[in-house]
Amino acid sequence: MRVQFTLRCEECKRENYQYTKNKQNHPKRMEVKKFCKRCNKQTMHKEKK
Repeated sequence: MRVQFTLRCEECKRENYQYTKNKQNHPKRMEVKKFCKRCNKQTMHKEKK
């Protein structure tokens, strides 16, 4: 049961990345440190609601 979701930058609120995950193994929201093109630096990205 894989679900597709979007990661959003916490600083500028821009949606940058699309991922898939197994909802059974990872039921909580995902948080990853990724590069944001608008901020031009590595920022925390969280799974969009």
